[in-house]
Formats: sequence, structure tokens, C-alpha cells
Amino acid sequence: SAFLLRRKRRRFWVHPIVTRREEHGEFYRLVQELKMYHERFRGYFRMSVSEFENLLQQLAPSLTKEQTHYRKPIDPEQRLAVCLRFLSTGDSYRTIASSFRLGVSTVASIVSETCDALWDCLRDEHLPVPTEEMWRSTARRFHERWNFPNCLGAMDGKHICIQAPANSGSLYFNYKGTFSVVLLALVDADYRFLVVDVGSYGSNSDGGIFANSRLGKALRDGTLNVPPPSELPGAPELGKVNHVIVADEAFPLKTYLLRPYPGRRLPTDKRIFNYRLSRARRISENVFGILSQRFRVFQRTLQVQSSVVDKVVKAACVLCNYLRPKGEDHNHATEDDHECEQPLQGFEHCRGQRASVEAQNVRELYKEYFNSPAGEVAWQYEHVNHAL
Repeated sequence: SAFLLRRKRRRFWVHPIVTRREEHGEFYRLVQELKMYHERFRGYFRMSVSEFENLLQQLAPSLTKEQTHYRKPIDPEQRLAVCLRFLSTGDSYRTIASSFRLGVSTVASIVSETCDALWDCLRDEHLPVPTEEMWRSTARRFHERWNFPNCLGAMDGKHICIQAPANSGSLYFNYKGTFSVVLLALVDADYRFLVVDVGSYGSNSDGGIFANSRLGKALRDGTLNVPPPSELPGAPELGKVNHVIVADEAFPLKTYLLRPYPGRRLPTDKRIFNYRLSRARRISENVFGILSQRFRVFQRTLQVQSSVVDKVVKAACVLCNYLRPKGEDHNHATEDDHECEQPLQGFEHCRGQRASVEAQNVRELYKEYFNSPAGEVAWQYEHVNHAL
């Protein structure tokens, strides 16, 4: 005999809790009240009321949905609020759905679509493809602010923890024993992202991530509009020297990429070079700290589909630049920031790769410059001697 298998009937077309969204939902009650208390609003959304309203004005056309005969669409302001709350807390879709009185699948769609809109609407102004003049401007700022001329940016990379994607095997499994995707970033002298490259699998060797990244290939192929070599200030005798990126031991030494001299018992001239390099390079570490502090979604394991991870990361990076206007040096961290539950994981140190003679020569020129009257700074000798 045959059995008729019936689908379980849904108890509600729309759950009663959701139907009372406008009376009791967090957006209609708390969020509207917070607009009258600016510091609390900043703590809730990680931005000011004016920054939120300006952002909404830019995104509204992309977030507006057509009304159907069956239900009223979620308006752009609430969509932006839901996405920003997800980024600023890292709370699960289910938690946000409960507080905003929305369906879990609705929150998931809102986060994905709004992150796309953030990236598409903001990137041309706040994270554009660098031009040669932008590189020159960055180099001037590194010289003025961090005493490192011909520097095009500071580079760092982090593993962003994610939940293990279904049927992915060990593809995302990294050396720390977690699942991750990789964010590789180049930052300027004023704590802003210049270039972001996200999406490498966590299982890739840290040494190979940069080499195989779009950024690494573009630098290697010379397709990034990088200025030609130029003289270091006050040192024409050294000739024209490559513009360079500064990084730590996780990256290989290249003609366009400087890393510290290895070893502990180094002579003074090499220790001075390492100090000057570290002083400029630490900006990249600080930017990742700002990213994680402002958007606490990165302090937890990202509980989203693998297809959404890249969207979340890119949206957060371009938002960081939007919230740090050029020329301003402030960070609106709030007092309730806590230590990371899942801090961003750095790369392993890159060992065993012998650099080319040309790359070693570039580093030697910078070492010579930083130890010369033209390139030294008054406090460097005291610093390296104190560190002994």
C-alpha cells in the first residue's frame, strides 16, 4: 500500500512576533530613541548620527525594494541598521532577528545585500584603485609622518575565523587549527586601507598566500601604477632607489618589499634599519586592530555562508575608510570594547626563501640611508641601545 506523504503545514504565514515589529521591534523603538543620545548611538552603531544619515542617503537607492501585494518591504534605513548591528556586534542572525522582530532568513538576505551595497557605493571614493599620484602622495605622508621615504604602504595579513563550510574538507583549515579565509591589506600612513585582497583559503601556506594573491601578482608584474625609482631625500649619492612596501617576517624580501634583517645579535646599523622599518610597518597592525575593535564581528568566528564572508570583510574595510576621513587621526572606540574572543590570527614567519641579490641590495641602500646624516633621526640610537 502507498502512503501519502504530506508536508507539515506552516502554523503561520508570518509569525505573530514579526507582525508586531513596528510596535516592539528594536529599530522602531530603541534605534529611534538613540538618535537623541549621540554617544549611545555611536556605541550602538560604531558611527555618529550624521555618518549614519549620510551613509543612508548614499545607499538608499540600492536598498529600496518594491512593495508587493503580500507584504510591505523592509525600508532602507532598517536594512542598514540591521547590517551595521551585525558588523558592530558579531551577534548571530537569530539574535538580531529576535531583537528586530524579523525572520532569520530575512536578516541573512539583508546582511548579504547591504554589504554588497556598501562596497559598490563606497569603494570608488573611499577605496579606489591607486593611481601613480596617489602612490606619490602616500610616499610623502610616510616620509612626513613616519620618517620613511619612498614608502608606498605597510602590508599585513590576517586569518579571519569562519565556521567550517559544508563539504569543504580541509580547504579552509589553517595552521592554527581553525577554519579561515585570509585578508591581505596594504595601508597608508594615516591608518586607511589602500588595497584589500580577501578570499584566499586558510589551508594555503602563509608564505604562498602573498605570492598567489592578486596584490602580489600585480606588484610582481608591475601593473599597479607604482612610481619609478627616485632619490632618497638628501642622498643623491645613493642614486635612484625603488619605492617599497614595508612588511614583517611573514613576507619575503623583494625589490619592492622590505622585511627586517633576521637574527638577534645584529650590528647597530641593521638594528637601526629594523627599528625604522618596524616604526613604519606597525601602522598595518594598528589598522587591523581598529577594524576588529570597531566591527566586533571579527572578534568571533564568522557564522555566515562562505559566499558571504568576502562581502562582510570588504564592506567592513571600506566602512573603516569612510569613518576615517583623510587628514583626521582619531578613533571612536568606546569604553565597552573588550578583549577579542577570537582575535585575528597573523601569518607564520616566512623562512627558507633566499632573496635575490637585487632585493638584498635595495634593503642595503635603505639601511645605509637610515644610518647617514641625511636619513637618521635623533632618537634612533637611544632606542636601539635601550632595546639591548
